[in-house]
Amino acid sequence: MQEYDVVVIGSGPAGEGASMKLSKQGKRVAVVEMQDQVGGNCTHKGTIPSKALRHAIQLLADYRHHPLFEHTVGFMDVSWPQLLRTADEVISRQVSMRHRFYGRNRVDVIHGKARFLDSNSIEIARPSGNALRIHARHFVIATGSRPYRPPQLDFSDPRILDSDTVLQMAYTPRRVTIYGAGVIGCEYASIFANLDVKVNLINTRDRLLSFLDDEITDALSYHLRDQGVVIVHNETIDTVESTDKGVVMHCKSGKVLRSDVLFWANGRSGNTEDMGLAEIGVTINQRGQIEVDETFRTSVENIFSVGDVIGPPALASASYDQGRFVGHLIADGSCDWDLLGDIPTGIYTSPEISSVGRNERELTEQNIPYEVGRADFKNLARAQIAGRSVGMLKLLFHRETLALLGIHCFGEQASEIVHIGQAIMSQPGEANTIDYFANTTFNYPTMAEAYRVAALYGRNRIR
Repeated sequence: MQEYDVVVIGSGPAGEGASMKLSKQGKRVAVVEMQDQVGGNCTHKGTIPSKALRHAIQLLADYRHHPLFEHTVGFMDVSWPQLLRTADEVISRQVSMRHRFYGRNRVDVIHGKARFLDSNSIEIARPSGNALRIHARHFVIATGSRPYRPPQLDFSDPRILDSDTVLQMAYTPRRVTIYGAGVIGCEYASIFANLDVKVNLINTRDRLLSFLDDEITDALSYHLRDQGVVIVHNETIDTVESTDKGVVMHCKSGKVLRSDVLFWANGRSGNTEDMGLAEIGVTINQRGQIEVDETFRTSVENIFSVGDVIGPPALASASYDQGRFVGHLIADGSCDWDLLGDIPTGIYTSPEISSVGRNERELTEQNIPYEVGRADFKNLARAQIAGRSVGMLKLLFHRETLALLGIHCFGEQASEIVHIGQAIMSQPGEANTIDYFANTTFNYPTMAEAYRVAALYGRNRIR
């Protein structure tokens, strides 16, 4: 039986963050990865392929709609499989880079399926057929998540897809019904709409992405509809029929929606099955997610869990930081730094959305006197030059102290420019006010200049 200080199960962002931190602090570390390549679902099925696909389709849409190239649109008939191949090179480079990380930091990578024998040992079923047993003082479970599949749907049917199998679709559909209007559903609605595919987006709630600022989600709804997406709120699936002619979804309200494929995007489950976790006392909820405390420790003292397998926020960025936090905690026995409470959210719709901090609804409920600073992208020279005039930057700040309370952005480069506001919002005391933006010189023309415009707008509202 091999011995390690720590074994990390899973090589996605959370597992990588933990293993790199532990190795750099002198621990002997092994990473167990079930797939034949490192990187986890983030690299192979989630963030990287979907964002590479979005980028390729956005370029195609920009080309098709640009007046200089209108006469060549007929020559730009690109299929879904062709667009998927644009992600292959990015995935390959990401995998190669991550392999080098593990080798350079002397982290052993073992491919196979891990199962706990007790709280200090696991057995790994390897592709070669030979099982390997490993003993360690600590374990970090970072196995990620997968799309939730309701039992009434037959996912072996090529017309019924989820966020994993849509990346294997061999043709371009004419009509798609997306069930679930969360982040994945909204992102793929934008992707298909930009490919001129007709989209039905079925939302089980009364508005899109209700955790975001209402004004931002209202803008998203408007622009999805402007792209031809049919949004249906407060709806629930009843039955599904699949024939050679397509898929027919019957809703409990009586609505009937016909399309070439049904894309299920309603929820995810933690990857915890067949790992022997219940047998050793690790608590798992009904979604297959591992329950942890504020330090990411499970109900078994020497076993920690991080990333999507523990549930929200289920962001690659947050998962990596959780892994680093746990690595530091295991290596030193304590951790004197806290993860940021305000984690930025990036949603890669078209246009994209990003936010950090509280929204107007939350501030109103908390009786906090706030004001709004706003910059419409249609008034920014850089947005006009790029032809991306849709969107806005919105700063929420305290009326009396001027402290930043929330930053919400919808439009071009939203996920990039939000970090400028995040950096100032995290500063202590008087350094965290909108006056920083009002009194700072920004390059011109830039999208970041929206901060100065929004700060001056907000300042004028309280005079």
